[in-house]
Amino acid sequence: MVKIHEKYMSRAISGAKNGLKSHFPNPMVGCVIIHENKIIAQGITSPYPGPHAEVNAINQVKDKSILSQCTLYVTLEPCAHYGNTPPCANLITSHNIPLVVIGVLDPNPKVAGKGREILEKAGTKVITNVLEKDCIALHKRFLINQIAKRPYFILKWAQTTNGFIAPPIKNRTPYWISSLLAKQRSHQWRSEEHAILIGANTLLHDNPRLDTRLWHGEAPIPIYIDKDLSVPTDRSLFGIHEKIYCLVGLKHAPSILKVRNIHYLPIDFNKELSKQISAALFEQKISSVIVEGGAKTLNLFLYTGLWDEIRLFETNGNINEGVKAPSFNATLSSEESLDNTILKVYKKYPLKTTLI
Repeated sequence: MVKIHEKYMSRAISGAKNGLKSHFPNPMVGCVIIHENKIIAQGITSPYPGPHAEVNAINQVKDKSILSQCTLYVTLEPCAHYGNTPPCANLITSHNIPLVVIGVLDPNPKVAGKGREILEKAGTKVITNVLEKDCIALHKRFLINQIAKRPYFILKWAQTTNGFIAPPIKNRTPYWISSLLAKQRSHQWRSEEHAILIGANTLLHDNPRLDTRLWHGEAPIPIYIDKDLSVPTDRSLFGIHEKIYCLVGLKHAPSILKVRNIHYLPIDFNKELSKQISAALFEQKISSVIVEGGAKTLNLFLYTGLWDEIRLFETNGNINEGVKAPSFNATLSSEESLDNTILKVYKKYPLKTTLI
């Protein structure tokens, strides 16, 4: 029976991975409904503020009477509160579904075991923590949002094997360290995350577009750090993106709130920055951030340990002077070859010890 549960939970996870990131700030949940060992319905979370995965799956079942003979698999505990939609736990019990299998419990204080409690009080049998590690990985952004009250941070950069991320500014023509496959992977990641953060120097000297032109998908919201408003707004990204955030010094706060598509977020540059940036972006409901800036911006997060993943491209290069790559201490999680580039990933998983 355990293997059967893992089989169908795996299917729910796979379905959720195919979802678009338009579900933010909700988690992208997957759900399948089984009748007589066959999948009869499958649902994922709709674009915000639409129905949740359980609702979408149940709505696919034409003959609702058979739900009383079904098992429902869901990657995250069904919600127990009224928000933009009614509680999914109540919907499940209203159809007398006898068995619900949950991947991971929801640490949101509005749920936090209450969904399971509603189900069990109604006589539904509940099994929890099936493929829990996989479900934690699926919901990593949402779980960090709920547990740590901040966005999920991914630090990403490319460096040469001798430890440089860019040549000197005087020699700074367009210079690609990583392979085309690595660049495509970077654009895929952009399509998966909510926002992308760079510093003023990167915006000034590299003029990045921060789009997904090498991958099909929606671009992340660009964020840049510019204490003194030193970056002219003729950079490429200002004409591409509908919404941009600028982290600016406090002295500019009284006079600037929004100019065209730029939203200004004031922070105190006389104090530690990474936690202020985290708090400011969380207040804007930013779920996840790729930090893709230069060494100075990356080090803001490395020095305070405010990161969840590091994605590092490494390749042979002919840079012998310039900007040194950041240094850090972390355990390698995985390694992959992308043509002449090696992708090294470091993660702070698991989150198990912080979950309810």
